[in-house]
Amino acid sequence: MGNFSAKVDKFIEIFIDQNGYVKVVQGLQNTVLIAIVGLVIGILIGTVIATARVLPKYKVLPRVLNGICSVYVAMFRGTPMVVQLLVFYYVLLPIIGWNITGVQVAMLVFGLNSGAYISEIMRSGIQSVDAGQMEAGRAVGLSFGASMMKIVIPQAVKNILPTLGNEFIALIKETSVVSFVGAADLYVAFNYIGTNSYEFMVPYLVMALIYIALILVVTLLVKLLERSLKKSDRRN
Repeated sequence: MGNFSAKVDKFIEIFIDQNGYVKVVQGLQNTVLIAIVGLVIGILIGTVIATARVLPKYKVLPRVLNGICSVYVAMFRGTPMVVQLLVFYYVLLPIIGWNITGVQVAMLVFGLNSGAYISEIMRSGIQSVDAGQMEAGRAVGLSFGASMMKIVIPQAVKNILPTLGNEFIALIKETSVVSFVGAADLYVAFNYIGTNSYEFMVPYLVMALIYIALILVVTLLVKLLERSLKKSDRRN
């Protein structure tokens, strides 16, 4: 017990007296920012891909788009996130001459990766909406695209909201690999504290607790949003 107490004291010394908390706050900000931006990019890309993949395939263009989207999804779902980060940061971006920070690279790659997963989530959500909804939209003069954006996709989002929440949680946890491209996340912050105190037990325990707290907050927000949408459905 005394040994653990000494470890806690050493952690507090580095955390407060040596401004370790500054790195923790910065790491927390980067972790949340990467996850949120990645999710937003993923939803945009995923919606576009899902829409392209549910297009009727009796014309050439929809078939070509479906093939391109299938390759994209297979590529990002078939390789680990850390490999994608390394390839973009050390290979692709230098080739095209983009000079951006590790955090920006992480946001981009997380968004592209998330888009592949969300496209499948969104596609299943779109297919869960009754076909009569699309037919009703076309009957009142809306185009296929307008019917999708105004009628089908909003209903699909309601159906897949819990799954989108799970995707956001996965993104938060996966930010622990962004240190491979020099981005300062929670892992980097607590690893700094552990390295300077020569003791990793307490820093890693605190890091785990922060991740758990983040996940609990996201879970609560998703449940509140679900409840709000259900109330809206009942009023309608």
